[in-house]
Amino acid sequence: MPILIKRVYDPPSERDGTRLLIDRLWPRGLKRDAAALDGWLKDLTPSHDLRRWFHASRDERWPEFRARYRAELDAHGDRLADLAEQGRAGTLTLLTAAREPGRSHAVVLKEVLESLAPLGGVEGW
Repeated sequence: MPILIKRVYDPPSERDGTRLLIDRLWPRGLKRDAAALDGWLKDLTPSHDLRRWFHASRDERWPEFRARYRAELDAHGDRLADLAEQGRAGTLTLLTAAREPGRSHAVVLKEVLESLAPLGGVEGW
């Protein structure tokens, strides 16, 4: 299952496969039709408190953020398993408005999905 991480502001491509927004809030300045989304996974984003805590000191808190977010994702086991199963059929592209997608919740979510369905190639961050 190839999983890609992209900024939601980047233009869609045929290579993206299923395009899923993984941010809790709608990205600023982006029109819904321009996003070309197949889904919006608000329920799999970090909690409001965790997101605020992390943004206060991103570099120092990155390792602990990863652990805390994984713990939050544990409550969504069935949802994650369904998403991993969906990904077995083709590419999943996780979309975020984060300025540094490689240092965001997208990386953690991607790792969790890969651990559930370690099939096919893996690309991106």
